[in-house]
Amino acid sequence: QTRNPYDPLRTPCGSSSGSGVAVAANLATVAVGTETDGSVICPASINGIVGIKPTLGLISRSGIIPIAHSQDTAGPMARTVRDAALLLSAMTGRDARDPASADAPETVPDYTANLAADGLAGRRIGVIRNYSGAGSQPDVERVFEASIRALEDAGAEIVDDIELDTEDAGDHEYTVLLYEFKHDLAAYLEESGAPYKNLDELIAFNEANADEVMPLFGQEIFLAAAEKGPLTDAEYETALRESKRIMRSALDEALAAGELDALIAPSNGPAWMIDHINGDTFSVGSSSYAAVSGYPSITVPAGFASTVPLGISFIGEPFSEQALIEIGYAFEQATQARRPPPE
Repeated sequence: QTRNPYDPLRTPCGSSSGSGVAVAANLATVAVGTETDGSVICPASINGIVGIKPTLGLISRSGIIPIAHSQDTAGPMARTVRDAALLLSAMTGRDARDPASADAPETVPDYTANLAADGLAGRRIGVIRNYSGAGSQPDVERVFEASIRALEDAGAEIVDDIELDTEDAGDHEYTVLLYEFKHDLAAYLEESGAPYKNLDELIAFNEANADEVMPLFGQEIFLAAAEKGPLTDAEYETALRESKRIMRSALDEALAAGELDALIAPSNGPAWMIDHINGDTFSVGSSSYAAVSGYPSITVPAGFASTVPLGISFIGEPFSEQALIEIGYAFEQATQARRPPPE
């Protein structure tokens, strides 16, 4: 069990929890996480570090054990925006093995080139008010409101009360993930030469070794994915089309209508207690907007709920990482919100 360095009884969030904890606890300067929906943003924010979920296709996914090719991407995690930007520059590039990376820039950007403490001057920032769990956690609301004031004090123009219409996107997303997990995992196992060739064989292995490999949890998601058909099924094609349309339309309309450089929302609620009986108890989250659309986001430390960190996420249009990093860096310099975990 990976543990949160700010409170070992609380979750480090997943799935890239090891990367988040290693950076937060000063065991590494930078690390790489892999996100389908929140697996960079959540462990970064809950462990009080910076995490970048890049535009789908900016970074090659070759060699990554997949969940869903329409959402999966690696991303850098670091204690500062500058360090995360340095790693992003090193990771960015086209790869013939990953067709999505054909959209990556021909010339790798230096994402640290224009970092400045006054980088918020004149930026237009939209405030999302209907993120998941909105209004359910007083500490999140307190830190979020303080972050909005800090952005404004640093020169940003705030466009408030933005509500994104994303109803039904979550159900469509889950359907997509089940279909793509079954398909993408089989392709990965075949390419890697693994002794198991598909999801059915993994399910059988788990059932045969349940006491050892599943002492605390089952494989309900494996079983649900195994029941899905090929990627030519109408159910999959509809879910993929609708999930992308709903999320992209909501973000595109908000960004264009307000002439915005970025949208902001709380990254997550406070780290919850580790509970192997009841499982995870998520409260607040905003990662789905960027994850499902394939757009970029960056989470930056913003404050604390008692002793555990909270982050704020900046979300932008495709391949706007440069602007988001500059905005995130200026916010970081203005607030100096991160504190290291207790020794």
